[in-house]
Amino acid sequence: MKLLVVEDDPSVCEMLRLFFEKEQYDATFIHNGLTAQHYIRDSDWDFIILDWMLPGKDGIALCREVRQTKQTPVILLTAKDQENDRILGLELGADDYVTKPFSPMELIARMKAVLRRYHLHPASASAAGVGVQEEEFSKDDLLQYNRIAINIAARSITIDGQPVSSLTPKEFELFRLFVKHPKKVFTREQLLESVWGYDYFGEERTVDVHIKRLRNKVSRPERQLIVTVWGVGYKLEE
Repeated sequence: MKLLVVEDDPSVCEMLRLFFEKEQYDATFIHNGLTAQHYIRDSDWDFIILDWMLPGKDGIALCREVRQTKQTPVILLTAKDQENDRILGLELGADDYVTKPFSPMELIARMKAVLRRYHLHPASASAAGVGVQEEEFSKDDLLQYNRIAINIAARSITIDGQPVSSLTPKEFELFRLFVKHPKKVFTREQLLESVWGYDYFGEERTVDVHIKRLRNKVSRPERQLIVTVWGVGYKLEE
């Protein structure tokens, strides 16, 4: 697996280098945010790890730029442990965050948990050494409900015939789950288990953040497709 690690602490870099070599990951280490910007723009990566505080350009700004053009999995490394800081990172598109100090084994476990929920190309999954469980779909597989159509193989969505773009992999999986079970109310725990997996280390607040982003992308002012069932969870109401 081809990794980009943007971290300015030499001791953290050396620690991660040893563990990534053990996992047979091909890791490139960059220590400056401005330099990392070019690496992100000019190369394709299987995974990006960003420190929050960086010289030149911080990890939050880099994460925002990644999400403008790429769907690469991203984990933020941060010494910030306030809830608002974590939520900000998730809202900008990070898949997970790890608070310093951390164990390299925890980071690798979190990376594998994130990758399990990305529908990787088989070659990438093999290189990552991750047992990705993918559903097999033909190009004709279409999930449709009222005005919503999802081409699962192409991972495309249209509503009223208009394409919905820029969904992250988790947003896509959340929406597919809702469309597959319209009007069914899902609790946060059920969404975590279905989309993030049982081995996800995060919090239920992660679901709220992703639902907010998804709702903004698929809804219109006059039509809120994903509604909150207070005290329970969320459902598709169409």
